Amino acid sequence: MKDCKDPSLSSKLDEIWKKAYDEGRFHLLDGILYHRKTHTFVMALTDRTLRNTILNECHDRVAAGHLSEDRTLERVKTYSWWPNQKKDVVEYFKICERCQKANRATKKKFGMMIQIQEPKSSWEIVHMDWVTALPPGGNRSYNSFLVLIDSDRDPKLTSALWKNLHNLFGTKLSFSTAYHPQTDGLAEGMIQTLEDMIRRFCAYGLEFQDSDCFTNDWFTLIPALELEYKTSIHLYTGKTPAMLEKGWNPRLPYDTLKKNLVDINPTESSFTIMLDKERHHANRCMQDSFKYAKEEWDKSHKPPEFKIGDFVLVSTLNFKNIRGRKKLKDSFAGPFMIKALHGPNAVQLALTGEVMNKHPTFPVSLIKPYSSREKELSSLRNKPPLEKPPWQKERKRKL
Repeated sequence: MKDCKDPSLSSKLDEIWKKAYDEGRFHLLDGILYHRKTHTFVMALTDRTLRNTILNECHDRVAAGHLSEDRTLERVKTYSWWPNQKKDVVEYFKICERCQKANRATKKKFGMMIQIQEPKSSWEIVHMDWVTALPPGGNRSYNSFLVLIDSDRDPKLTSALWKNLHNLFGTKLSFSTAYHPQTDGLAEGMIQTLEDMIRRFCAYGLEFQDSDCFTNDWFTLIPALELEYKTSIHLYTGKTPAMLEKGWNPRLPYDTLKKNLVDINPTESSFTIMLDKERHHANRCMQDSFKYAKEEWDKSHKPPEFKIGDFVLVSTLNFKNIRGRKKLKDSFAGPFMIKALHGPNAVQLALTGEVMNKHPTFPVSLIKPYSSREKELSSLRNKPPLEKPPWQKERKRKL
């Protein structure tokens, strides 16, 4: 074994290897250069093709398991050494297509919180959605009800008849992004509240109404629950919906406790001032609520950095028709090219393959950048190999 401090070896090393040489970490045995660690020797690789072979064997093979970059690095370090080894392993892992598609997203999602449009007057903006899949209720066996809160991309709302009807009335339709219930947040929150209210008084399977008002007919509960909701004070506004809309609350049964109190009827001018004041107070409360919610939301999200022409992967969380069992199907599909940007939090993709019939617009929270191996491996694969050390050339000539 040639000594690591051999002057003839020192003169043949490239500049990037000088530091390791000066530390006495090189040994030459049978024309093969080894790098000395604490108690072991590993091959020092100068050829990029050999490096990529090691990376492939330590990451892509079944025995390697497509594990994380840290585990791949430890495995690679067991058999080889070269300058900037960690950087190359991280880049190799980043552009691994199988890992990009199969691994679940664990980093911050894209998309910062954006405040929904505020109406300037009552009933200027009407949001719509349906609550369906309910047991039959009422004399006509209803199984759903309409909630006038928000509008998603339900086929009943996106049909040509519905659009043409509202064009005649001069009504502007605005739909939320597919697979993004946060856009439909008002409706989703309202529906959840209504379902919880019905569930508390509706016992499925009971064919009687007991002293606790339990019933199996949810349809008969809707009017009373609607009145109760309109007269309940909301946390963020500090007012009831009825007060903000009309300026007064409907009379409830327990209001009889106040029947002997003096009723102060406001004049028309004072009533208008009072109503404007209440709405202004509610608007200020909503602004404070949005500010707090945005701060919390943005902690786990980051601004999108996409542009037209970029290739991205789409989450398969909401795709039901992709082949394979749910447990084994890829977490992401693609890559797909971005055709258009719809605001800061939605993109339109050129879909192909199994998902080409899906709605092409997706929220940025469901996509992630795609790193092309052919494009980014240029630093690892497409560049010409480094010049081999002279001692390897001499050994080849002797052979």
